[in-house]
Amino acid sequence: MAMREAELTEQLWGDSAGAGVIFVSRVQHLEFSLACRGLVCVSRDRKPNTLVQVAALDVCEQSLLAFSSTEIVQGTRDPLFLTGVAFPPQCPILEETVIKLSVYDVKDKSANNSTFLGSATFSVADLLKSRDQQISLNLRSSDDLEAVGTVVVSRMKMGEIEDGEVDHMATDIQAQKCALVCESLHGTTNDKDYGPLMSALFKNPVCKVYRFQTLDSKWMLVREQMAESTLSFTIPKQLITLHIQEDSRRIQELKDLGELSPHWDNLRREVISRYDQVIRSYQETLEELDKLTGPSFKPSCSKAQKYLEFIPINLHTQRMRVTCPRKTDAFYDIITVGAPAAHFQGFKSGGLQKLLSRYESEKKSYSTAYQCIYYSPEQTAKAREVLGSLSELQPLISSLADRLLQAAQQRSVDALRDTLKSLAEKTEQFVHALKDELVKSALLALHAARPGYISKTQTHTPPPLHLQTEMPQTPSHTGAEPDAAVCINMDEVQTPNKEEQLAAVTLERQDSIPHYKEYDEEEWDRVWASVAKSLNCVIALVDKLQEQDNNNQESTPDQALADVITSHNPTGEWREQLSPLVASLKECVTEVGDRAQKSMTFILLQEAVCSIPQGLFLQQRRDVVFSQALSALACGFVMRLYAGLEDKGFLQQLHLVGLVAQFESLLSTYSEEIGMLEDMETGISDLNRVTFRITEAKSDDPAELQPVVSGRRDYYTVEIPLPQQSFQIIPPELQEGKPLQIFPVLFNVGINEQQTIAERFGDISLQERINQRNFEILDGYFKTLSDKVPSECLPCFQTQMDVKELLETLGQNVVTKKRKNVEILWLAGTPQVLRFDSCALK
Repeated sequence: MAMREAELTEQLWGDSAGAGVIFVSRVQHLEFSLACRGLVCVSRDRKPNTLVQVAALDVCEQSLLAFSSTEIVQGTRDPLFLTGVAFPPQCPILEETVIKLSVYDVKDKSANNSTFLGSATFSVADLLKSRDQQISLNLRSSDDLEAVGTVVVSRMKMGEIEDGEVDHMATDIQAQKCALVCESLHGTTNDKDYGPLMSALFKNPVCKVYRFQTLDSKWMLVREQMAESTLSFTIPKQLITLHIQEDSRRIQELKDLGELSPHWDNLRREVISRYDQVIRSYQETLEELDKLTGPSFKPSCSKAQKYLEFIPINLHTQRMRVTCPRKTDAFYDIITVGAPAAHFQGFKSGGLQKLLSRYESEKKSYSTAYQCIYYSPEQTAKAREVLGSLSELQPLISSLADRLLQAAQQRSVDALRDTLKSLAEKTEQFVHALKDELVKSALLALHAARPGYISKTQTHTPPPLHLQTEMPQTPSHTGAEPDAAVCINMDEVQTPNKEEQLAAVTLERQDSIPHYKEYDEEEWDRVWASVAKSLNCVIALVDKLQEQDNNNQESTPDQALADVITSHNPTGEWREQLSPLVASLKECVTEVGDRAQKSMTFILLQEAVCSIPQGLFLQQRRDVVFSQALSALACGFVMRLYAGLEDKGFLQQLHLVGLVAQFESLLSTYSEEIGMLEDMETGISDLNRVTFRITEAKSDDPAELQPVVSGRRDYYTVEIPLPQQSFQIIPPELQEGKPLQIFPVLFNVGINEQQTIAERFGDISLQERINQRNFEILDGYFKTLSDKVPSECLPCFQTQMDVKELLETLGQNVVTKKRKNVEILWLAGTPQVLRFDSCALK
């Protein structure tokens, strides 16, 4: 259908300029319903099974193009069709456009056996200018000799007042109503679905309309619009690029470890070789994806194609707009996506949950075989976290230190105070990130892997003089002077001559832990503490300079502090006085960061060594599953955000607590679908590592409105650019780029025949565990929501069932032993959440 609409648009508009035809009335959004009266079959005693096909006449080419059709209404001469016809804004038509309706009697749908009854034509202008925008047309048979009934065409008015509701209104109000109808006709109202952001990210829409009669004989109108998303490909391509960059950095970090013993050097070479293989594989996948053009959609029949394994299957959006008499329009957004899983790799050995569990148990035996230290998943995650903190904080501290000197050169007290506050905060974060026994133990392990390692003996080699200090607590910047001894010691750090400093720095750069001598386990504490001491000295001097500036006179500091200030020429420029202490701070941060980076890299080297048989394979599988899950999440987040830009309650919920992303699955717990469900559970759980930020787009150009992914495997940020007009109406907290949390949950209820087998003869504990665990997450989220968000902003059902009662009912259903309990999915789909539907792919 999307192809037909695109083709229709091209034929109606693409050739108009060349034909020299000027159209003055374009209709941007037209929807109408159909009904037939008094249909006559060839066998007059038989009642037809009626279907209406709709085609549009190209006014330039004078050719018909099939557009859509109704459902089949069986056994009546007066069929009323619930499926309407929609020409959305993406497929504009003209008032001069001619619509042809062909009516058929379908005798056997499976055999495509039908009989033509008659047809009728009308122009769009005929419908729009008719009374009540409804026309009745005679159906003519193929020989055009007799009438075989009539067809009634009625324009559907989504979101507009019905005639029956304005009978009591005065004439001037009636005139106002007509003006509103004309505005809506030309697309100036209710165009939220077609704004620049939606148009940039969602393509090839398919629009259908339906009508259903209510108990009070009114009509409820439903518009269903489905579209594919460009994010199906753009998000995976960004992730693959980030994976390549991350693995390339890991290779460089391994090379920067320096000289290792022959045993460890050989293992390092093997790990680097494996990383190279992964990088080449990802580069090939990226090259193949860059070649693709056309629709942004991966059908389920392509699930076995390797170069498409990162792309989500069947990802598309569905927005339902419901219009009821005397009620506000309601919108329902659902994202449909195939179960995020490694379909290309298969499920013969199970999914990620089983494979990761088996891998952790086997890793201990491999660590013994390779003479490695076994690190738990939590410890390796901590190592990656430390590396991430180092890569983020080190350049930031260096930049802030330079800004502090610039503020000192300008003698700007305010800039000096603000920059010092930021520098102190980031330096304290840096120190705190390295305050872990894991760093100390990893330094010792790295020392043992050096050539010529000597075990600790009774002989103790004293540490360098400038490192013989006590470890202080990092102070907050309160303006109080730090302990004088701290600054005196830090001043002494600067006293060695340049040749001694250069030799020491060169030795440290070659190897952060000295070779051929025993390792002093307390040395790290002293080096680590030197960062805090350097910061203390900077704070002390800045406080002194500010005090002198405020008092315009000499203050009388403590004798120890006076020595420091005097040694840095208090009568000179501020920058000259600060430069040595700031340089000392930067050098200490660099030295500590270098040691910590190498120790954490050595932990990851040992993990990689222990996982050489299958660890990198599992990482690739996890990357594939996560890529599919994140693509769906980003698609749903953008859709929900744009729909809620004017919803203050939703925006408040978003920045105070975050948003629930609820995935609904119908996978069974039998055969290969168990592997799919295990993959899906891990991929959705990994979405905990994702936060969103809202930014202002540079322009409304589609390229500027594409979400941008940044980060590493342990933590990703997705930036969502909003058009300037939309960005200006969101709360200040969101404009400032506050990270927005996502709470992914998964509820699964198998419903097919395989689930029947599992319930009777197999095991459904996986489904029960998933539902119970994710109910606890959902319950905790809404408890936090009720504490932080005002009650009037809390979501509620139209039945006025409050959230507390809803969760209690959901909890009861989760623990109830009931076969195929689909009520769990209905109850879990609370308002103000992102809903994702998934199922098995055949």
